[in-house]
Amino acid sequence: MLKANISVLVSGGGTNLQALIDAEKSGIISSGTIGLVVSNKEGAYALERAKNAGIASKTVIKNQLGSQEAFEKELIRVLEEANTDIIVLAGFMSILSADFTNHFKDRIINVHPSLIPSFCGKGFYGLKVHEAALAYGVKVSGATVHFVNEVPDGGKIIMQKAVEIHDGDTPETLQKRIMQEAEWKILPMSCEKVCKEIINNKGFLQGETK
Repeated sequence: MLKANISVLVSGGGTNLQALIDAEKSGIISSGTIGLVVSNKEGAYALERAKNAGIASKTVIKNQLGSQEAFEKELIRVLEEANTDIIVLAGFMSILSADFTNHFKDRIINVHPSLIPSFCGKGFYGLKVHEAALAYGVKVSGATVHFVNEVPDGGKIIMQKAVEIHDGDTPETLQKRIMQEAEWKILPMSCEKVCKEIINNKGFLQGETK
């Protein structure tokens, strides 16, 4: 059976990566295989998660390469060497240029911890998203999985899930609930959806039946 090659880009602890690893083990992701984890930070715990799961990993550090252009060029080389079909950004804290996103057009997905178009775009990441949502007084937040283009959080939406805000929520409690109730569910489901579409296209190109 054809499977899409998944590469996951990370920067930190890798909780979303773990959700993807667990989803592949449980069969939620059945149309793809995580073959590579790439970190842009030395010592990111996500690399340990990859090691524990027997997944190959690499680090690509922008400061060591001298420029965004050199960083992205090396990233592309590493991803293509792994025959990457789909890239999942899982807490990847680096903005990617139009050159990079166009190179992998409709093959990069990201999870954002709000219901886009609310609390998204440049400067909205991590706890800042939840701080803004609570400051605004919204009663519902959630998570969005979307395709990645050159506009931060600007690509086509794949899936969304709403999460209620509770009285007394802090940015930290809201972050945790959105991860557990939304991000860790819709990211694997979206990954499977895109993998399936890629495989169907591959099969069509190779003259295979879907």
